[in-house]
Amino acid sequence: MSEPILTIPQKRLKSIERRHPWVFSGAIANVAGNPQGGDIVTLCSERGDFLARGYWNGRSAIRVRLLTWADEPVNAAFWERQIRRAAVVRAHQSVTTGATAYRLIHGENDYLPGLIVDRYGDWLVMQALTLGIDARKHDLAEMLMSLTGTVGVYERSDVDIRQKEGLPAQTGLLAGAEPPDLIEIDENGRRFLVDVRRGHKTGFYLDQRENRAILGDWLRGDAQAQERDVLNTFAYTGGFAIYALAGLARRVVNVDASADALALARQNVALNGFEVEDADFVEGDVFQVMRYYRDKGQTFDVIVLDPPKFAQTPQQVDRAARGYKDINLLAFRLLNPGGILATFSCSGAVDESLFQKIVFGALSDSGRDGQILRRLAQGPDHPVALTFPEGTYLKGFLCQVW
Repeated sequence: MSEPILTIPQKRLKSIERRHPWVFSGAIANVAGNPQGGDIVTLCSERGDFLARGYWNGRSAIRVRLLTWADEPVNAAFWERQIRRAAVVRAHQSVTTGATAYRLIHGENDYLPGLIVDRYGDWLVMQALTLGIDARKHDLAEMLMSLTGTVGVYERSDVDIRQKEGLPAQTGLLAGAEPPDLIEIDENGRRFLVDVRRGHKTGFYLDQRENRAILGDWLRGDAQAQERDVLNTFAYTGGFAIYALAGLARRVVNVDASADALALARQNVALNGFEVEDADFVEGDVFQVMRYYRDKGQTFDVIVLDPPKFAQTPQQVDRAARGYKDINLLAFRLLNPGGILATFSCSGAVDESLFQKIVFGALSDSGRDGQILRRLAQGPDHPVALTFPEGTYLKGFLCQVW
């Protein structure tokens, strides 16, 4: 049975020729055949020339996610080749850093749209974000386990984007052995316990690995590090805290709304040999806690702002900008002269230029002076395809404030 063929009008060819992986409903002039959700379809020009091949979802605004621009079959050999290529990109990530946890497959940026795979030691955690991947997830899980030598693949497809694909949230074992309640990973010599069943995203913020190390290195290079107090907001399970303590910071105060996350942060602090002080783990709304510190006149030498995504869509950017400005203004007012601010946005709809303007606006309102010491981004295990600029989502600045 031949694949359904989609005809793309001349005026819509440019995006496909530039190898952007998304084809929206308005870009399709005709559908020959009756593709079912997840089926492989062929895209052709009005003259009948082959353009690309991808998988179909008639319920999504993005009708086709493109997989290849070569006239080749999308079969088991194709999926295996693409997975191997992604693994090659990561091969030196684990070797050069000693990390036992990293992103193995980064969706469209690894030319596997809709597929996210993170490795935690001997287990893989998969997110099937689209119908095309969801339809193949069991086969892909077996293939991934075979190609990586891991012992199990656990699914964390409990993300909002699946609703746009007409899919419910799903979690559970896909292949192999069940993961333990907590998996211990090594990152640059730091040890962390990860809850892949219930933790944020797939269990850990792997994309901040290099940025955590940058902050730790800055503190280690500071002659007064042992006198530095750090405020780690949206602390989650203490990633930045561990690096700050290893950088000889005197104290790190961790603030998060989740009691479970803070409980695991306590375990991670102890796991790395540091003393656990109950007063250093504050459960509460970060905005309210920072306002409390401001009103009490409490200050810090280093502040980390690593909030969740404030803008899910372009329509939410204005509201997100107000949130980012508010929290950065609070940070500027809490920092001692010469203090360091590591501030981030993981909202893809807020680009780096806009984020810099927001942070500048907050600085201006605070009456302080500030310098960007370093621009920060997602780690190299989260590559960005040049044909998919949307893959750049994490941006940040390491600033010194006077």
